[in-house]
Amino acid sequence: MPILEINEIRRILPHRFPMLLVDRIVELEAERIVGIKNVTANEPFFAGHFPDFPVMPGVLIVEALAQTAGVLVLSSIPDRESKLVLLVSIESAKFRRPVVPGDQLRLEMSVLKRKASVAKMAGRATVNGAVVAEAEMMCKLADKDEMQPPAA
Repeated sequence: MPILEINEIRRILPHRFPMLLVDRIVELEAERIVGIKNVTANEPFFAGHFPDFPVMPGVLIVEALAQTAGVLVLSSIPDRESKLVLLVSIESAKFRRPVVPGDQLRLEMSVLKRKASVAKMAGRATVNGAVVAEAEMMCKLADKDEMQPPAA
């Protein structure tokens, strides 16, 4: 049974279609989270990547992992409406096999180190128990007000 459904995720993350890449959260602990992304044939990126052999871009798999991490970080913050979780580094990214329409990505993220506004996390994406991608990443918690572009 899901811990968080899509509408609850939308209340936590600022992402929207076509960039919201987490459909539900099935496990949520203080230092670990597991999300699900159902990969469907009508994903907008499949039109060009690749028309005759649709493959989910690796960078979007990493983005799905990062968004799952964002749910973990933001879910424990009372004033999350005023915050953004920004990806600041990706390390050791590896892609093991293609992700294609019909696959269900299981997105697992675990905290390696955490400070007040920075977290280093390790993640892996699996399909039917087989690892399809893995990476370590660092994210930073930022105030939305400080992220506004300067007035022209």
